Amino acid sequence: MEFRAEAKYIRVSPQKARLVIDLIRGKKVYDAFNILKFTRKKSSGAIYKVLKSAVANASNTGKIDIDNLFIAQACVNMSLSLKRVMPKAMGRGATIKKRMSTIKIVLEEI
Repeated sequence: MEFRAEAKYIRVSPQKARLVIDLIRGKKVYDAFNILKFTRKKSSGAIYKVLKSAVANASNTGKIDIDNLFIAQACVNMSLSLKRVMPKAMGRGATIKKRMSTIKIVLEEI
């Protein structure tokens, strides 16, 4: 049985969030919590919340032992981009994309 959680419109670029999500993919939930707790990246806090939500979804059934859960799938996809303009020389403007990401985590039982 699988349990999933998803967070949308997280204000961190997907490229930076994938660095953290690659650390926990395939690990047991207990190990993933420890890795995220001591990772010094901005996206680790958001990923920690999504993982905590997925574990809460699993514990609501009452039949699953949380110690036997592992992360089967974990992905970060591109979401919206906020477009901003930065002034440049000779009256020109350069666009800046402030990217957002969607984080999905799927847990399964061993």
